[in-house]
Amino acid sequence: MTQTTTDLTQMLLDAAHRAGADAADVLVQYGRSNVVEMRGGALEHAERAEAVDLGLRVLVGQRQASISSSDIRPDTITILAERAVAMAREAPEDPYIGLAEPSQLATGWNIDTLELVDPAPEPAPTTLQDRAAGAEAAALGVDGITQCQSATAAYETRDIHIAMSNGFAASYARTDSYIGTTAIAGSGAGMERDNDGDSRIFAADLRSPEDIGARAGARAAERLGARKPPTGAYPVLFDERISSSLIGHLLSAANGSAVARGASWLRGRLGDQVLPAALSLIEDPHRVRVRSSGMFDAEGLPTRRRAIIEDGRLTGWTLDLATARQLGMVPTGNAKRRLSGAPTPGHWNIALTQSEHSRADLIAQMGTGLLVTSMIGSTINPNTGDYSRGAAGFWVEQGQIAYPVNECTIAGSLPDFLGRMIPANDARTHLSSVVPSLLVEGLTLAGA
Repeated sequence: MTQTTTDLTQMLLDAAHRAGADAADVLVQYGRSNVVEMRGGALEHAERAEAVDLGLRVLVGQRQASISSSDIRPDTITILAERAVAMAREAPEDPYIGLAEPSQLATGWNIDTLELVDPAPEPAPTTLQDRAAGAEAAALGVDGITQCQSATAAYETRDIHIAMSNGFAASYARTDSYIGTTAIAGSGAGMERDNDGDSRIFAADLRSPEDIGARAGARAAERLGARKPPTGAYPVLFDERISSSLIGHLLSAANGSAVARGASWLRGRLGDQVLPAALSLIEDPHRVRVRSSGMFDAEGLPTRRRAIIEDGRLTGWTLDLATARQLGMVPTGNAKRRLSGAPTPGHWNIALTQSEHSRADLIAQMGTGLLVTSMIGSTINPNTGDYSRGAAGFWVEQGQIAYPVNECTIAGSLPDFLGRMIPANDARTHLSSVVPSLLVEGLTLAGA
């Protein structure tokens, strides 16, 4: 690539101006990745990719359009800008769109303090192959494991530059290393599968391939002999592996875009108690070595730590510029953007208050009920919060795990059961979503 990401963003902004745009913003991303997959002790797939991707949004009055491409030739950039402006002129007017005022823009930030880039050299393909092979071998070494569906090791680095016609510009980079495997236990109709994996910004922080493979194998073997649980109303413990999905539904309802559309069961509930009084949900975009950290959002606004829910009460919505204007509120610095499309509100790192109880304590407390370790499908009514999902895990009797279960459905009302859930203390603090196992009393199970 002869042009830098900075050069390309300026070329796009200049082309948009020449084409007749009143304002524009640009996202340019240069990425490199290596992926290695092992199966049966042999290399099954290896892939290296390098790409430059461009995203341009133009505003003509109160109309906007977005366009993306991977072609960085100057004549193509000119054509892209002209097409984007032509599209914008045909788009419907939106009174809420517009770039940030200069006074709103982030200043004085130092993204290096977030440690989003691993300074270690890019791993060789043989290193990735050894990592994947180690995970697969460890999984196959677990009693009951008959094969591994896949074992993968990967590395990715991205250089990103954003620039806007209001004067904001920023460059930053990110790296990501991954090891994971899926193990299969049993055979025929009695086969069960499960997985484990680890993804980190710094490769040195990764768990060992052997630990990942052994855990994937143990999880799959534990599921052998699964059967349907009884039907009825029982307590349900959402394992830490999947508990963040419950908080994800809550965050979706607190998203300003959903609120502005009237498609949120939290609409009109600012200041209301939505979680138990002992719980808070904190967003912190400045955590070190965490994937969803950032000093500024996709519109150039500064990010900040805030309580989305404090002592159980909903304190505010998650807003970008457009939704803040629509709702008559102040933006929260939460704009996210893909290469194609306008910015939309999204969350940074979040953490739910943990308790002093271990997962084992909550299993003992629940008596008889369901420990959920995986979920499939999703039926969530955004207006009412009615909830229904397929689940698998383990049946608990007299406070102890009795047998594995599958093919069951969990149903309930999110507004109701989120207000009475009990957290454990087992959340992994290096994740972007730090959410422990969550116990909820009295959900409806449909099983045998």
